[in-house]
Amino acid sequence: MHSGLELVHGNQILSTLLPGYDPIKRFRQADHTLANVLTVVERIFTEDATKMDAKSRIAEYLVLDAVIGNTDRHHENWGILRQRRGNAWYGFVAPSFDHASSLGRELLDSRRDRLLVEDRVGNYVNRGHGAVYWSADDAHSPSPLELVCRAALCFPALFSPALAKIDKLDETLIDDLLARMPEQWMSRSAKQFASALMRYSVVRLQEVLR
Repeated sequence: MHSGLELVHGNQILSTLLPGYDPIKRFRQADHTLANVLTVVERIFTEDATKMDAKSRIAEYLVLDAVIGNTDRHHENWGILRQRRGNAWYGFVAPSFDHASSLGRELLDSRRDRLLVEDRVGNYVNRGHGAVYWSADDAHSPSPLELVCRAALCFPALFSPALAKIDKLDETLIDDLLARMPEQWMSRSAKQFASALMRYSVVRLQEVLR
């Protein structure tokens, strides 16, 4: 990897630090909970400041997922970038990557248009199961939006700063960003649906801070 950095995926980290964790099981991996992710990150970093920074980056991952409806944050879609320096390893949480399962990308335009006309974008957002569980005992994972709404109440010090950043994400900025996308990449319906999805999610997340 560039500059001698090595990416260690979440499943490798979890299986090393949590006895019994299955690194192969990607789908319906109920042990891939937010609590377990934060626990292993806490164990990797030794200094208080780096622990907090690493966990805050995870919170930012999840707030981003909530905004764009990313349902694919499985245990290989996050990780640590590390580098060997002498006899010690140094690392940090990798930048977020692989957001393909977002913004209703699996929908046909006819379905997007129907959800928009029937004002059911919120239903679509809330019904989408993410890949991070709240509890290993749960039959299904919550939606990315629901996960953050719960996490913000349990871990306010981690999630409040990340949530505060979305105040800058107003409707004009969202639509300006989508307008930059070429038509061959996103149809008019896809852009309208993505805009409605993000506006809905941002409003819900802003309510958490009130």
